[in-house]
Amino acid sequence: MIWRLSILLVAFSTATLAPVKAKDPSYIGRLEVVRGAEPATRASGTVFEDSNRNSRFDAGEKGIADVLVSNGREVVKTDADGRYSLPAYDDMNLFITKPANYSTPLDQDLVPQFNYIHKVEGSPPLRFGGISPTGPLPQAINFPLVADPVGDRFQCLVFGDPQPYSNRELGFVRDTAGTMLAGRDNSKTECLIFEGDVMGDDLSLYPRFKRIISVGGVPQYFVAGNHDLDFDATTDADSFDTFRREWGPEYYSFDIGQVHFVVLDNVRYPCNGIDPHPFCDLSARPTYNGVISQRQLDWLKNDLALVPKDKLIVLNAHIPFATFVDSQTQKRQTDNFGALAAIIGDRPALGLAGHSHTTENVVKGESYAGWHKHTGVHDAPFDLIIVGAVSGSWWAGDLNDQGVPHATQRLGTPRGYYVLDFDGTKYIDTYRSFGRSEEEQMSVSFSTPRFRDWAKTLIAYAEIYDPPVDVVPPVTINDLGDRNMLTLEDLAKGSWVVVNVWNGTKDSAVTLSINGGEAISAQRTQKGEGEAAHIGVDFADPWALAKQSTNGRTAFRSIENGAATDGFQTWRGSQWSGPPGPFPTRMLARSSNHIWRADLPTSLPVGAHRLEVLATDRHGRTFREALNFEVVEKLPPLNWRFRPQRGGKISDAE
Repeated sequence: MIWRLSILLVAFSTATLAPVKAKDPSYIGRLEVVRGAEPATRASGTVFEDSNRNSRFDAGEKGIADVLVSNGREVVKTDADGRYSLPAYDDMNLFITKPANYSTPLDQDLVPQFNYIHKVEGSPPLRFGGISPTGPLPQAINFPLVADPVGDRFQCLVFGDPQPYSNRELGFVRDTAGTMLAGRDNSKTECLIFEGDVMGDDLSLYPRFKRIISVGGVPQYFVAGNHDLDFDATTDADSFDTFRREWGPEYYSFDIGQVHFVVLDNVRYPCNGIDPHPFCDLSARPTYNGVISQRQLDWLKNDLALVPKDKLIVLNAHIPFATFVDSQTQKRQTDNFGALAAIIGDRPALGLAGHSHTTENVVKGESYAGWHKHTGVHDAPFDLIIVGAVSGSWWAGDLNDQGVPHATQRLGTPRGYYVLDFDGTKYIDTYRSFGRSEEEQMSVSFSTPRFRDWAKTLIAYAEIYDPPVDVVPPVTINDLGDRNMLTLEDLAKGSWVVVNVWNGTKDSAVTLSINGGEAISAQRTQKGEGEAAHIGVDFADPWALAKQSTNGRTAFRSIENGAATDGFQTWRGSQWSGPPGPFPTRMLARSSNHIWRADLPTSLPVGAHRLEVLATDRHGRTFREALNFEVVEKLPPLNWRFRPQRGGKISDAE
């Protein structure tokens, strides 16, 4: 296909790639919109099997019965001939729920075409254009489908927060997510789901993003995030108009196999004068709040009333329904999660979200302080996964071997995405870090008195100064020394192994052994029994904190372009330049709900040792990691000793 070749050339003109293995993405088309002399008073049309794949309801083509069609509130099933009729609103998304074993048409960038935007007057003047006036309601809106017998076993990839603020950062998306998609076998992959903050406020970059992601040959589904907003909109009704134009409805559903996917919009903007929080006060700066509108809740009730109760419901939103990392923060969770949970009831369900730039895999029944106050639930009514971020810690940090910032995330996880393998209503979730194998699922490091003293100094600096600043930090990664060398004093004063299992859950088990000895059980630092997050150097991830401690890119300067290329830009063009200090405090891995620790024996002898770690996940899979370390009487000098004493001997003191 010409579109495939051109996209590959645009995205990867300098790379040699094997052919992409993917399902057939050649059904390129659109809805059929039939205009009449008189405007229609109801939304109506036919869902039909597009036998000749021309996107038109031709003579001899048959309607498809029992397809769900909605105007964003009411939901109906098509009749035996595929026909539907719904009330119309002046501002609505008219959409179908893609039925299992059928495919909708795709546009040239593989965005599914399953909805019609009806906004009679169009958007108010918006920086990024919003929606042009659609005028009167068409006489008919017909939805074409083609048969696609997927079956009940399939795979979806789920991504959080790519959030590129510029073309430079969009290049990072290309070199991570784009490269991964272009190089993997996607033949069993039925959907890509982006859990919001597709963009970092500059919505003009949407077209380039589409081209980059389409190299995988897989349909793309999108959730609206708070950085996908039209920030110049004055009402929530207009706040995602550019998103709607580019991607489709803010909320909708689709079926694959025995799974009913539900996408929700839980970003209200502006919330000022609407939601009863200080940050939403009319006197405050216009901002967003995490809440699901009543219109959506009404739609979801109507939608689920027509969905078999034994199907798995996979809920997708941007702002977490509830989160560990911000459990006691109102704005970063969903106000009315309790109302949503009541609608789901006892159906099998899974909740997916982004926003927090963390990986959190919370099992049903787990709970943390603040949830009831801020979300209306005491404990998780079903499993919840926060899927991490493509951008990690907002594209901060030094460049890795791929020329992309490592951007290690807040709870110590490297940048990545989730693979969900479905079999009927069962699923297996796997976290994949970009550039790492599937077997790499954890980091292993040591918390020693030396590390904790160093970390206290680093964090104290970060709390005083919001990096980057023009103040030299008191410590950097260089001052940490050899992290895998422990002294006898370190052991005597208390040292432990820290295992960060990036997709670890309350049901995971972690054991370790030293030199092949007896297995030692490690304990999860968070029990998930209603407690608050444990924060501080005793609960930090030394592996992640070391990576986050020194952001050398801030110190890059050149004569050629002067201040324009000093350090780097992020966050709406804010310049990060100055000495190579740590990430801002809120990004530092000072806490995590997926860390296990085990004390090191104080009796370890001087010498080289081998540590082996086994982590068994909730699905019974075991992952291994090994680390070699040394025990010494005292730390040797780490730098080159070049000043000879008399007689040509080198002093240990130099």
